[in-house]
Amino acid sequence: MVARETIQKTQNEMHRVLDFVKKELSGLRIGRASATLLDGIQVNAYNARMPINQVATVSTPQPNLIMVQPWDKNLAGEIGKAILASNLGLNPVTDATGVRIPIPPLSEERRREVVKVAHKIAEQGRVEIREMRRKANEEIKKAEKEKRVSEDDMHHVINDIQKQTDNAIREVDNLLAAKEKEIME
Repeated sequence: MVARETIQKTQNEMHRVLDFVKKELSGLRIGRASATLLDGIQVNAYNARMPINQVATVSTPQPNLIMVQPWDKNLAGEIGKAILASNLGLNPVTDATGVRIPIPPLSEERRREVVKVAHKIAEQGRVEIREMRRKANEEIKKAEKEKRVSEDDMHHVINDIQKQTDNAIREVDNLLAAKEKEIME
């Protein structure tokens, strides 16, 4: 019972880290328009802070343009201010229909900087995954000392957790490689 719970808990935590890494990597600016670029931006709307995608439609009609069409036209100015304040290096243009955000092409130097940031995100994910492995191994070893699991079960769980760790780190590496390729194109 303890063994299965430990394996399942560790697996869920590793999936959470993988989701975090995917989200962080998708938020990196790569010189092409992507609606996910605006995911973390909050807008002052109706006396509350709300994500842009809850007050507007975000689309990418061209590879170098993001369009934000607020459902309430009065929010266009607030959306523009929020994008400017986001430190993404974007210059939104607000007009009667909404907000246009041209995406400037990245220089070679900037691409390399973005790749370094991607590597830091991936390394952070790998470190968290290894930390989860360490905690799970400590937990199962403690349970074995307390005679709640057998020694064979402990070794089985440790091997299972190591396989999960290897798979999760491989997935982080694959995400990083795909993002690096996307950035350098």
